[in-house]
Amino acid sequence: MQPAPAVDTAPLFQTINVSKHFGVFKALTNVSFHVDNGEFVSIVGPNGAGKTTLVNVVTGLLRPTEGEVRFMGHDIAGIGPVELARRGMSRAFQLVNIFPALTVRETLAVAVASRLRRVANPFRSLRRDAVLQADVERVAEVLGLRARLDTVASTLSQGEKKLLDIASAFALNPTVILLDEPTSGVSSDDKHGIMKTLLEAAKRAGVKAIILVEHDMDLVAEYSSRIVALQAGRVLADRPPAEFFADPEIIAAIVGKRVGRLAREA
Repeated sequence: MQPAPAVDTAPLFQTINVSKHFGVFKALTNVSFHVDNGEFVSIVGPNGAGKTTLVNVVTGLLRPTEGEVRFMGHDIAGIGPVELARRGMSRAFQLVNIFPALTVRETLAVAVASRLRRVANPFRSLRRDAVLQADVERVAEVLGLRARLDTVASTLSQGEKKLLDIASAFALNPTVILLDEPTSGVSSDDKHGIMKTLLEAAKRAGVKAIILVEHDMDLVAEYSSRIVALQAGRVLADRPPAEFFADPEIIAAIVGKRVGRLAREA
């Protein structure tokens, strides 16, 4: 009888004892966390906890002073977001990074052309390239922007601008996507709609895992499979939502004593 083939249990993504120093200031100290296939991992923490530095290290904008950053088994420390996206991990930013004078179609074309390495003239490619055109329309469809393809980006609602930014990240066909406060600046009524749209899009696009950087604890409680909490550049907790929100000391350290209804009921 032949032995069963070995199963690769390595995380899709992980940081191993990552530290980042800016001179004498230690922004991160021995930060380790991982993301497995099928997980939705939220990173939370008060202002100054090190979330932005960690995200910039994770996405290759910064090289860690110490430690390892690994994606699908490979060292990605400092490779930069463009090369990281080509390897299968993309980032949607907190601030909407659209080109205001371009249409939705043209904005998505830039991302698709980058993935297809047709960056010399993506707009010429859009007009002449049926493959690129089809991909633009596919991404717009899954993010609910199909009817807005020929709309100038600057005229979109704030919620639609957020979806366009997320759609640009999805256009890179990521295996893992990192969402940096994807609903910031959006009304409370629209937040859950955006989250549900992006989760459905991730499922349809074959995204294997999501990393969310978020301050809205109701969203964190509702959608996370695991929560990594930072405080003063260190990992304070790495727990599933029920355990996270059941610990009053963690809640007090990370979000204060007031949490939303969903967080209390997690």
